[in-house]
Amino acid sequence: GLGFNIVGGTDQQYISNDSSIYVSRIKKDGAAYLDGRLQEGDKILAVNGRDLKDLRHKDAVELFRNAGYDVSLKIQRRLQPQNGPVGHQGDGESGGLPLAAILVPGLALAAAAVWILLRYRQRM
Repeated sequence: GLGFNIVGGTDQQYISNDSSIYVSRIKKDGAAYLDGRLQEGDKILAVNGRDLKDLRHKDAVELFRNAGYDVSLKIQRRLQPQNGPVGHQGDGESGGLPLAAILVPGLALAAAAVWILLRYRQRM
């Protein structure tokens, strides 16, 4: 397979009033993971030039299964990672800060705050 799972379609909308197809999971060591360009939350607009608009979920799955060895995807990159439905920006171009640039300092601050809180409680 291509190494990723999809959600969405006219019969299984992932986002309310949006029947688009989205990447729900990248399988570790699969083709998409090894390629590195596709990301969870990306909206897939076309496969090998075939538009995915207004397809049922199972029809989209069948297109991916029959895509062949060389697969071309037209995607729309998500604006920011988050749980649940995601926002998007145009033509598959990524933008903004890398996720690690936001998460690493945030996690460091959270860890420091927990450490301070625990030290404060020990003194009481």
